[in-house]
Amino acid sequence: MIGHSEEEATSQSTKEGREKRVSFPPDEQMVSDFVERKAELQEADSLTLTDIILAYKQSCEKHHVKPNPKALDQLKQITCVTDRARCFDLSANAFGRERVTQSVNSGISILIAFPGERLDYCSCESLEEILKSVQFDFISLQGAELEENGASSLLDMFLYYESATHLDVSSNSGMGFSGWLSLSHLLRQSGCLWRLDACNLPMVDYAAQALSKALLTSRLTVLHLENTCLSGKPLFTLVGALKRNVALQELYLCENKLNAYQDSMQLGDLLKYNSTLKTLDLSNNTVSDSGLEEICDALSSQKTGLRTLILSNNHITHLGMNHLQNVLPRLKTLETLNLGKNNLENRGVHTLKESLMINRSLLQLGLASTGITCEGAVTLAEILAESPQIQRLDVRQNQVLAGGLMALSLALKINHSLIRLDLDQHLKEEKEDFLVQTQKMLLNRISDLCATNASTAKGTALRPASPDPADCTETTYPLPTQTAD
Repeated sequence: MIGHSEEEATSQSTKEGREKRVSFPPDEQMVSDFVERKAELQEADSLTLTDIILAYKQSCEKHHVKPNPKALDQLKQITCVTDRARCFDLSANAFGRERVTQSVNSGISILIAFPGERLDYCSCESLEEILKSVQFDFISLQGAELEENGASSLLDMFLYYESATHLDVSSNSGMGFSGWLSLSHLLRQSGCLWRLDACNLPMVDYAAQALSKALLTSRLTVLHLENTCLSGKPLFTLVGALKRNVALQELYLCENKLNAYQDSMQLGDLLKYNSTLKTLDLSNNTVSDSGLEEICDALSSQKTGLRTLILSNNHITHLGMNHLQNVLPRLKTLETLNLGKNNLENRGVHTLKESLMINRSLLQLGLASTGITCEGAVTLAEILAESPQIQRLDVRQNQVLAGGLMALSLALKINHSLIRLDLDQHLKEEKEDFLVQTQKMLLNRISDLCATNASTAKGTALRPASPDPADCTETTYPLPTQTAD
């Protein structure tokens, strides 16, 4: 497939004599097509929900597939066909169960799951009668087992009808060259799509090339590429496009086996040349201390820069904090830093002490499961006493006993900005029994002090990105945040 032209891909997208029902004209015809599309929308506005359901059933009969009962259930829940419906879940990973997912407006909504049936070419074609009449905020194709022709046809429809503002195509390894080509067209030409989830997909050469070409002009602001085997050449290709991208604001590259050498150098280049990226999630990779040095060097050259950097579980040690301490005082925009699940120990916290006191941008600091004991907690208390802006600190899954909790509670009598201090709620063993009860008393005191700060702040809200969004099961002050089991 590598190296095929778009003309060759178009010919490959037709199998067994079937032609795709959606095609795109040359650029010079776009104006006339826009007028035609406007007329189609006006006609769709006059349709009732009953008309749409009937048209879908007739389309299924024409394509010799059965109407999907869950698709019909979702249609029946639509209250207004002229406005975007909340979601259309075509995923095949729930098998009739309801599941909770993050909505496009960062609120929690319950999506009705589409049954675990494969979306073949005919099933995709039958959906056009729905897509031509109803637009959605979120369409999920996660794990739908799309094959090449079906994926290409469906994605072309999404573009033509501007069907979604948030699209999830994760876990569809059979999309093939034509499917990725259609996805590239969608990303380049859509006027409404702002978020794409393409996780759990092997980023082979043609996929990386198609995605990178699209990102040169795409309007996407959020891109999820978790677990896509990006390490090496695919990351090089992607970064080449993102260095010129002026729209993307959030990039999620978790679980891609990104290494401390070539991959970290590429990430450093990305941060040096891209001035619009605000969130970079690199959790669950192997950036290590030497890779962190590349990232810190790039951060030092930024003027506008990142607001959120997530480096949890990256084999970073206290030695890597030497690189971070050099750049932190100069960062003016970084608001969230997550270093959780790295072996920083007390030495790492002590290394960061002076730079964290100097920094005046950081609002959230994640240090969950980093080998901190009471000694490290005392250092953090000293930092809190000198930090007038920090709002959240996460030190769960560390061995912080009564002595550390006492230091943190004393710091909160001085610090009036911290409104959330995440600590383990189970009481830990102490040498003396009375110290266990002291822990309980101190946890309550810390919670009260954070609540007082929050009340004084009168509605000051943390940004949606938390220090450790995948591990927020225990908190001392229940502010809204994204959680996962």
